Amino acid sequence: MDRFAAFYFRKTQTQEILTLEDLRKEIDQLDNQLLEILNQRMEVVRRVGKLKRSNNSVIYRPEREKSIIERLDKRNKGLLNKAAIEAIFLEIFAISRNLELPELVAYLGPEGSFTHQAAESRFGAMSEYMALDSINAVFRALETKRTRYGVVPLENNQEGIVGETIDQLGKTGLKIIAEICLPIHFGFGTKAEKLSEVTKIYSKDIAFRQCRKFMNESFNPKEVEMIPVNSTSKAVRIAMEDPNSGAICSHIAAKLYNLPILFDNIEDSEDNFTRFLILSHDVKNQKSANDKTTFLAKSSDKPGSLAHLLQDFYEAGINLTKIESRPAKKGKNFKYYFYIDIDGHIDDENVNDVVSRHKKDLLWLGSYAKMC
Repeated sequence: MDRFAAFYFRKTQTQEILTLEDLRKEIDQLDNQLLEILNQRMEVVRRVGKLKRSNNSVIYRPEREKSIIERLDKRNKGLLNKAAIEAIFLEIFAISRNLELPELVAYLGPEGSFTHQAAESRFGAMSEYMALDSINAVFRALETKRTRYGVVPLENNQEGIVGETIDQLGKTGLKIIAEICLPIHFGFGTKAEKLSEVTKIYSKDIAFRQCRKFMNESFNPKEVEMIPVNSTSKAVRIAMEDPNSGAICSHIAAKLYNLPILFDNIEDSEDNFTRFLILSHDVKNQKSANDKTTFLAKSSDKPGSLAHLLQDFYEAGINLTKIESRPAKKGKNFKYYFYIDIDGHIDDENVNDVVSRHKKDLLWLGSYAKMC
């Protein structure tokens, strides 16, 4: 390289470094502005919280949060997509709620479970959480007012309904105040350097079922033992202790216990979602632009009673999005009740009209912004 070329190279490198430094200073200035604006927002939130406490109003308003995200997405002209806007503002909302009134959130544990992930997606990393070992325990914590909010799974689009959740809904006065639709992704974590070193794999039975293709393609069942455990979090803890074992687990569990992930997204179906419910004592959400309402319907002894109810929904122009039967578990007879989701809010005129005609047979469980 001649002297001129060397000089030009050094000058070009210096210009690039200075340009990068200038851009970083610009980012720092924008970060300072963001911090100032966020603190201004939190000051308004603090005043809102004071007003809500004086009126004994509800802190968590999912329909309000949804409308804010939709409004911001409509006016967005930049590089952020809706998913990015939602991720940023859901954390801002969670911090805001904790500033208004710190709340404890119960969820079906253990720590690192998909329900934990669902809870954090709505209540944020700064909230305080209570991991409980059963869905029944979450309901009891809410009923005894040890916690104000609870998060439980309702259904998976690959495996179906969680019967325990529906059964508990019929026994309490708790209401559904929101739903969460979470994509379910499994990873394969291990401390082994390569798959041939793995002799045991731990996971929850449902995870094995949902990752059959990966398991069949990656392991010889005669050489590798598949061991079911009660949670993917427990699978991770075991795999951390045994370098010749692996775990099919959630990413949040692997991160929590520092287990290296060897393969991501090993589930058979890309469209693997679980619907979770947020429960509370709060009675009614305000209407949003797109709501869902949930009922439990009793099956009476009168012939055609269920058909009559469904016909009334149909004639009122109400769309039923889900109906699921569950055994009543009372007496010797085989009686059932039905979990029903419809489009609309309990305060909609057509919904209210049908409910008024079937008061004895319908138990309203909540109206909330539609997310799934």
